[in-house]
Parts: sequence; structure tokens; C-alpha cells
Amino acid sequence: MKNNIRGGDAPIACQLEIDKNYAWCSCGHSKDQPFCNGNHKKTGGSPPIIFCVEETKEAYLCTCKQTNNPPYCDGSHNN
Repeated sequence: MKNNIRGGDAPIACQLEIDKNYAWCSCGHSKDQPFCNGNHKKTGGSPPIIFCVEETKEAYLCTCKQTNNPPYCDGSHNN
């Protein structure tokens, strides 16, 4: 397993724009949670997950990195 950690204990509400690419931090080391800032390269963590949305919307993005539906929070931080 890679050197991944929890980036936080609760999801972060984000305004996502249509057709814009986002890099969701999957390693937990980013100081810009829930988005990647490149720290995985220094820490040996997992690379980001690149995603976009089909409509502008607010979404709750996972910071605990335990979600089964990345990058979206599925409540796994409560387990």
C-alpha cells in the first residue's frame, strides 16, 4: 500500500463547474484538501484522481480517503 493518510474527518462542500478538470487528492497529504497540490510526489502517496462533472453543481468531496465512491463522500468517515 502507498503512504496514504486521512486528509480530514469530514467532507468539504465544493462548487464544481461543468467541463472543468479537477484533481482530487487520493493520498491525504495535500494541504489543499480535497484537491491535489502535488505532495504525493514527495511522500510516496497515491496520485490524484482526475475528474470532471457534466453539470455545474455543489458536491461534497471526501477528505478521509475511505470512500467507495471517489471523489465523493459516501459517509465512510462515520465508520
